Amino acid sequence: MEIPQEDTDKFNVTYTYSVRFEENKRIKWPSRWDYILESMPRTYIQWFSILNSFVITLFLSGMVAMIILRTLHRDIIKYNEMSYSEDVQDDFGWKLLHGDIFRPPRYRMLLSVFLGQGTQVLVMTFITLFLACLGFLSPSNRGALMTCAFVLWALLGTAAGFVSGRMYKTLKGVQWKTNFLLTALLCPGIVFADLFFMNLILWVEGSSAATSFGTLIGSLAVWFGISVPLTFVGAYFGTRKKFRYPVHMNLIPHHIPQQSIFTKPLFGIVVSGILPFGCIFIQLFFILNSIWSHQMYFMFGFLFLVFIILLITCSEAMVLLCYFHLSAEDYHWWWQAFFTSSFTAVYLFMYALHYFFTKLQITGVASTILYFGYMTVVVLIFFLFTGTIGFFFLLLVCYENLQRGESGLKTVPKGLRAHHHGFRMCPFTST
Repeated sequence: MEIPQEDTDKFNVTYTYSVRFEENKRIKWPSRWDYILESMPRTYIQWFSILNSFVITLFLSGMVAMIILRTLHRDIIKYNEMSYSEDVQDDFGWKLLHGDIFRPPRYRMLLSVFLGQGTQVLVMTFITLFLACLGFLSPSNRGALMTCAFVLWALLGTAAGFVSGRMYKTLKGVQWKTNFLLTALLCPGIVFADLFFMNLILWVEGSSAATSFGTLIGSLAVWFGISVPLTFVGAYFGTRKKFRYPVHMNLIPHHIPQQSIFTKPLFGIVVSGILPFGCIFIQLFFILNSIWSHQMYFMFGFLFLVFIILLITCSEAMVLLCYFHLSAEDYHWWWQAFFTSSFTAVYLFMYALHYFFTKLQITGVASTILYFGYMTVVVLIFFLFTGTIGFFFLLLVCYENLQRGESGLKTVPKGLRAHHHGFRMCPFTST
């Protein structure tokens, strides 16, 4: 029906439509969204994303395999099988640090809190994506996805408390109650304060997306009634779990030589985040479109696969760069291991800035505050679980290699064993 341009009066148009639903019994329930995937013209971009991430992972795997299998493994075998002779070679590089590698870092309390919260978020993300990949969470119901994530986060408080308490005890901390309170309240408190501020803006603007007051009270009840007690239970058992160091710690800290610009921590941290971000930036574009451009995101199979590749890439990039850092005889690796992989969150925030200025057309102050407020929560969550991935993978590598090296000392003569632990034998000693 044509409306004449000169007609400016207001009038009502009545129209009707009819819908007929037909059940297709040949389509299985987990595959009910596949027709949308097949009808999208840009599906090939998802396969390009997977291929890009896979190539990056292969590159890092080759580099790490070259270092671990050819360098570390060869050095450890040669070091443990040295014949007892007068021309024993001096230690060099990373082998000088075996007596200082587990020396506690600064701000051990904050590091253990980050690791506990990162473990909680990591496991929550893994289970949520796995359930969504199996088809248990409908892509059209975003509330179900967020509700599942929130409930899992509350139930995983035990894991956060256990990891945080265990790491704090490993780092020789004594204030385990303060550690428990910070684990249960610090990062969740920051997220809740940010979301509450965003909700206030929605209330002022009169938006229907604002969360009701009753829902906020219910969220606080779940936080303090379920998550905090479970965190206390995990911290109680975690602080009573003894950790045995694979090597003896030197009484006098090793002198750290002057570092070049390429071996300083800042250079490695900045460079390390590029490769993991390269694995996710294509998926990140579709996720941001789903959140801010009102598009439906349903490709959880691709997302879960990219998530696994991200775990591998963060671990390998961190081991690769931290090895060069330890080879420069700098044993301050605790915080560097966390920041090396978590710096990917900085690139995520930079991409969010790029997306805001190039893809969105937001002009209002309230909408701008909402965008950056919600993206800050996403960046914080990403910062926690990526840093936790890199840290524990490097801790496992250091522990296994040092334990293997320590086990070989049982067959080494006493004089040579003293040399292995960092003491220099006098050249005039006959034994």
